[in-house]
Amino acid sequence: MEGPLLEGLYWDSWYTNKTLYDLKNSSRIYYENILLGVPRVRQLKVRNNTCKVYSSFQSLMNECYDKYTSKSEDMDEFGLKQETEWKYAAPTSSSPWHWGFVGVYQNGGFIFTLSKSKSETKNKFVDLKLNSWITRGTRVIFIDFSLYNANVNLFCIIRLAAEFPATGGIITSWQFYSVKLLRYVSYYDYIIASCEITFCIFLIVFTTQEAQKIREFKSAYFKSVWNWLELLLLVLCFVTVTFNIYCNVQIFLLLGDLLKNTEKYSDFYFLAYWHTYYNNVIAITIFFAWIKIFKFISFNKTMSQLSSTLSRCLKDIVGFAIMFFIIFFAYAQLGFLVFGSQVDDFSTFQNAIFAQFRIVLGDFNFAGIQQANRILGPIYFITFIFFVFFVLLNMFLAIINDTYSEVKADYSIGRRPDFELGKMIKKSYNNALEKLRLKKPEQDEDISMKGDLAEQARREGFDENEIQSAEQMKKWKDRLEKKYYSTEIQDDYQPVTQQEFRELFLYAVELEKELHYVSLKLNRVMRKLSALQS
Repeated sequence: MEGPLLEGLYWDSWYTNKTLYDLKNSSRIYYENILLGVPRVRQLKVRNNTCKVYSSFQSLMNECYDKYTSKSEDMDEFGLKQETEWKYAAPTSSSPWHWGFVGVYQNGGFIFTLSKSKSETKNKFVDLKLNSWITRGTRVIFIDFSLYNANVNLFCIIRLAAEFPATGGIITSWQFYSVKLLRYVSYYDYIIASCEITFCIFLIVFTTQEAQKIREFKSAYFKSVWNWLELLLLVLCFVTVTFNIYCNVQIFLLLGDLLKNTEKYSDFYFLAYWHTYYNNVIAITIFFAWIKIFKFISFNKTMSQLSSTLSRCLKDIVGFAIMFFIIFFAYAQLGFLVFGSQVDDFSTFQNAIFAQFRIVLGDFNFAGIQQANRILGPIYFITFIFFVFFVLLNMFLAIINDTYSEVKADYSIGRRPDFELGKMIKKSYNNALEKLRLKKPEQDEDISMKGDLAEQARREGFDENEIQSAEQMKKWKDRLEKKYYSTEIQDDYQPVTQQEFRELFLYAVELEKELHYVSLKLNRVMRKLSALQS
């Protein structure tokens, strides 16, 4: 820390050794990046005798420091016991834990902040070194500081970590978060702000529409996968909007405290940490929004075959997956136990699983496996390739191909008619006119049309039985079309139950009777025509 860290944190002169431009009580890194506040250094320790020395070696070693856990953490004062760096500081609830290479570390610990003066910081490091601030119980040291570059309007939150594993040595790592926390600075940023306001308006409108659908369809609403996707997208959108507002409020408060006191550490780490999760939520939201496009292009038979194929073969895929992962995990356990101590790809059970997925994709280190065990290595590799790659994966493809052939055959005989895009656009247009009260609802038109048709049939001499039979057949037809051709609630493929088959059969019988009745009337008319001609 006395060498590269000091030289990297304090840039007070140009390469010509001339004094740097007016710093205005601030420090610069690489001349352009303002150091926000001062850096902070903290360490976490473990207590002595947190592990047990074997009895035969107790005469050689009477101290034992285990790996870091929250239970074994040392919170006692040590050293000079005067300054804050020798006293334990309790962790705050807002700061996240750090996931390192050899452990997961909580916030808090033995903390001190650096000075804005390079000479004072150097004297501080010398004093800590002379009084043994780093001990055998030290398990990790963090160096945290934040930068701001006004040229590109970006914050850079930096964490340098040095882990001291129980096996000895040191493992270094780093985290750099470059985030745009001040979102509204340029004209382009205000255009983005207007888009965000528009997005919030649309979000409220879509939420209202989905609530109306739930009230209208009730439990039937939740039978469609697409409706569940709509709810998931709405929840994710509300999460992103909430976090965006929270982030802007916290930035305003942090910058206010920083400008009041530039001699203390400004903790932007938790904002940068959660900002990465914010980006992850946005990425997942956009992903599902792209998947939602399938809902709008399902009017085409070719486009809807994918969802129909996956929904129909889901049970077969679940059964195959159970068999596949039994064999896959058996090989992963074998690889971990045989090659784990010598091959890095099999050092843990999780790494062995990912290594086997890479083997399936053609990325493998056969030389390392063979060198680890010259007998079991080739046997493991050859049998894994044979059973997993040649047998199981081809079975999976056979399930997909067989189901796709069935779906394609069903579509070829008209199991599900194509939904016309023109009808969908026309329906949306009519709904908009009805909401604007520029057109009467279609339901009223249908009722009046039904009444006109019934009156016209009576005037033409049809009896009441014929009219009632025609109305009954029309009701059956409307109900069946709503059941099988609706794109609002039902999925692409719906199996026919026994009751539904009975209704279809009765509908076909009535159609046959009607056809026979029309044929008799046609024959009667033809006979009358032939008699008149003769």
